[in-house]
Amino acid sequence: MDGGAGAAAELCEAHRLAGHADRVWALAWNPAPGAGAGPVLASCGGDKTVRIWKRAPDGAWHCSDVLEDTHNRTVRSCAWSPDGKLLATASFDATTAVWEYNGGDFECVATLEGHENEVKSVSWSPSGSLLATCSRDKTVWIWEVQPGNEYECVSVLQGHTQDVKMVQWHPHLDILVSVSYDNTIRVWADDGDDEWNCVQTLTEANNCGHSSTVWSVSFNHKGDRMVTCSDDRTLKIWDTSADLSQPKTGEGHESWRHLSTLTGYHDRTIFSAHWSSEDIIASAAGDDAICLFAEENSSMVEGPSYKLILKKEKAHGMDINCVRWCPQDPRLLASASDDGTVKLWELRGSVLD
Repeated sequence: MDGGAGAAAELCEAHRLAGHADRVWALAWNPAPGAGAGPVLASCGGDKTVRIWKRAPDGAWHCSDVLEDTHNRTVRSCAWSPDGKLLATASFDATTAVWEYNGGDFECVATLEGHENEVKSVSWSPSGSLLATCSRDKTVWIWEVQPGNEYECVSVLQGHTQDVKMVQWHPHLDILVSVSYDNTIRVWADDGDDEWNCVQTLTEANNCGHSSTVWSVSFNHKGDRMVTCSDDRTLKIWDTSADLSQPKTGEGHESWRHLSTLTGYHDRTIFSAHWSSEDIIASAAGDDAICLFAEENSSMVEGPSYKLILKKEKAHGMDINCVRWCPQDPRLLASASDDGTVKLWELRGSVLD
């Protein structure tokens, strides 16, 4: 896939997946599609459905399943369990559904109820034993997976003062991050006695945080950095000095600090940012553009900095709500838009000079 030595990086549209009858809100790649299987992508949207897309041996993509008749309002978020066997979907109908793939069909095996109104995001912990959801009701719920497809709410996390836009687990630890309409980023951890607490709040005033709604958060592969994006049209990179090999408690996880701010690249709200396993950050915004960033290989005294690799203008015809790198093919990027389509992009050429 490399475009040869020195060829400038380019993002090439490889496939356009049509089928949703309304805006597409979110995407999730299956982390473990199974031996011999190609990549599997889930998309969800305003048409109250979830679509499963698979790549055929000849390289063509097709919709293999439509998950419908469970949610009666917009499906805002979807997430696969780490083993790839379960798909959780969060909806404006205030519920989260869990789907299991049973030899040919997806079956809704659990419905999680409790939020007062729209559920905005859902995320599985790295072990797959916990599920987090967040809502316009300002709360984050942590659910424990029980035998027999039972889910028990073990904690309701209160602290945000507005709509919580997204929750994301750390890739290796039971540390949870939430971002909100209240402009803050909150880091949550278990104190070791099954009590979940907020161990750090990143704000504009105290931490060089965002000045408007924070829409999305993504960790790098190692888990020592995260990127957030906002209505303030910036991306912010955060770094932790915590020893990530320590036991899975909150010790030291209040140590996230602002590393850099990427500004001037999008001229509308940045809705999504995602970090690839090759350390490339993709961002997508209300300006219909996708930007890619990578860390500069320089020995600057000020510390690490990130540079724009490319900007793809008019990647979609309307706002882009989500971008996600494929775990099995780190140069394959999926994007979802208000225009009702999902696009698959191939990153070609040399990313870093």
